[in-house]
Amino acid sequence: MSEAVLEVEGLTAGYVPDLPILREVSMRAQRAKITVVIGPNGAGKSTLIKAVAGLLKIGGGHVRLEGEDITGLRPDLMAGRGMAYVPQIDNIFRSLTIRQNLELALARVGGASIEPMLARFPVLAEKLKDRAGTLSGGQRQLLAVAMALAAGPRLILMDEPSAGLSPKATAEVLDLARTLAEEGVTILLVEQNVKAALRLADHCYILAEGRNQIDGPARDLLNDPVVGEIYLGGRRMERA
Repeated sequence: MSEAVLEVEGLTAGYVPDLPILREVSMRAQRAKITVVIGPNGAGKSTLIKAVAGLLKIGGGHVRLEGEDITGLRPDLMAGRGMAYVPQIDNIFRSLTIRQNLELALARVGGASIEPMLARFPVLAEKLKDRAGTLSGGQRQLLAVAMALAAGPRLILMDEPSAGLSPKATAEVLDLARTLAEEGVTILLVEQNVKAALRLADHCYILAEGRNQIDGPARDLLNDPVVGEIYLGGRRMERA
């Protein structure tokens, strides 16, 4: 069995035909590991994760999930392939209660019991009757992840889960990602908090200007001066 759950090869994609944001990007996410994608604003990080999730038209390249080509597969079919996507915003139904959000996620995959979710997320269990829109930012992210877990995914795509969160909430959400990886779930994470992401992840890919720049073990890149140059200059850099 291949250790790469997700393989992206030469991916070209964007929001407007013939105006790609990503240009021939390649990456791999290893089984039960956290792979993080970082880069300056406008680098194409969220575009990458949306293209993998089937939300954008792919102009070139391939996406493979455990060896199966899923390039261009409709988003509603991804759960059946073992993939879940947690977007940065609009990732819960704010006008519904926490219970209704969880039950809706479960209904999409056959209506399993809500009890394991409540045991895993006691903060949500305490607020089942509250509307999701009343939750704090960190609690909303936990609810979004809980909903993603309903389908029992082998791979979870998380798009900037710490955006707008307090340091405490950020730590809680990122710790959850680590726990999931330790339980065997593969995580592909786009994250704006570079230092926290590099401390958390197993492997890191850095994008700039829609292209691969550097990749390697995340902790090795934590103090790499070239990483700082990419962020400060927003340009392609090469190691000496």
